[in-house]
Amino acid sequence: MLSSKAQAYFPGSDGFAAATARWSALTCAPQVLTTAWVKYANEKKRPFLAVSGGHGAITTVGQMRDGIEIWMNQLSSVNIAEDGTTAKIGGGTLSKTVTDTILGPGLGGGHGFLQGRYGLISDQFVSMNIVLADGSMQTIDGSSDLWWAMQGAGHNFGIVTSVTSKIYDIQHSAWAYESFVFTGDRVEALYEGINEHLLKNGTQPVGIINYSFFISVPDIDPAKPVIMFFILQEGMKSVDPSYTNYFHELGPVVTDSAGGSYTDLPAWTGNANTSPPCQKAGLVNVRFPIDIEMYNIRAQRRVYDLFASAIGETPALNNSLFLFEGYSLQGVKAVPNESAAFPFRGDNLLVSPLIIYAPGGPDLDKKAADLGENLRQFLHEGSGRKELHTYVNYAFGLETQRNWYGHEQWRQERLLKLKDKYDPQRKFSFYAPIA
Repeated sequence: MLSSKAQAYFPGSDGFAAATARWSALTCAPQVLTTAWVKYANEKKRPFLAVSGGHGAITTVGQMRDGIEIWMNQLSSVNIAEDGTTAKIGGGTLSKTVTDTILGPGLGGGHGFLQGRYGLISDQFVSMNIVLADGSMQTIDGSSDLWWAMQGAGHNFGIVTSVTSKIYDIQHSAWAYESFVFTGDRVEALYEGINEHLLKNGTQPVGIINYSFFISVPDIDPAKPVIMFFILQEGMKSVDPSYTNYFHELGPVVTDSAGGSYTDLPAWTGNANTSPPCQKAGLVNVRFPIDIEMYNIRAQRRVYDLFASAIGETPALNNSLFLFEGYSLQGVKAVPNESAAFPFRGDNLLVSPLIIYAPGGPDLDKKAADLGENLRQFLHEGSGRKELHTYVNYAFGLETQRNWYGHEQWRQERLLKLKDKYDPQRKFSFYAPIA
């Protein structure tokens, strides 16, 4: 018997499309009801999956059939503690709500604009309320053996209904950006410049972020994608010219700049609620992430040429992007690598093709997947590494557990031991499963 506050959506019912395109959905109200819904699903022998903002687009969720989605949208809240050092955030709270409240995807680690100062999103966790596979609710913190796993592999262990997180006073209210648009003939010079003038072997200044992507803009170049490139700086009303002079000398076809605050960053970089990548428009959005230490210039040319030829030959894919994220890293690297399940603190760049297209059948799906995998393979070859490092919150789904959670044997053994203890029946096995 479900609570009167529960809402069930079935195919064809009002709200079903907003909740999910895959399953019947139950809408979360008070967090205690989540325990009842998990117990209900177990009683009916139905698989279940909790969904919040839909940041991930991994193929492994397709393994769930005839299941129940627990939609977390009503568990949206941000409550700041009286001492101002922590905030309790509901499990269904979207990042913009957090940002608007206190300056805001944590279970897989979580990259962000302020990670150079404070570390990953999951590094800020103080405690959390979690519903386990049997439907029981626990409050856990650093004293629990499960805490380690929840910081990087949390999708495998429970439904977080709320988390208490550290928060900080604003150090610098001002932010600024300068943007450049380059044509494809500048690939080598641009990424050489990023390596030399910004990345600096992983010592990029804490207040500097670089961000770029390949995108089709026919008004600028009707034949090939252009490169959008941003330099963001904290604590300035305009970006220091010492960081931008080199890039002006490359001859961009368009430049822009502005000053503002932290809350302007998503709009500046095309990641606001109203930006195209954040819309639920019925499109397929799949990513093929790889973490690397620096740009291999030959690999950058190879991926640009392949990306350009692919979207030219298959117009259905021409809404795709190729993302290159260069956050500062001091706060991330200050945390011992063995202290959490998130495995790849030593990597300097988060790179991912984002293949976007309208559903068009299995042949188009295969073209998209082949393109993404080939682009990633070029970058992997250029990295000189044997091991592939992938950011689990961007994962496509065909990667291995070691690609998601680290190649060290002790990591895999520790995760499996915790899985056997807390989820022996593998209820939480639809998002990047460890077993």
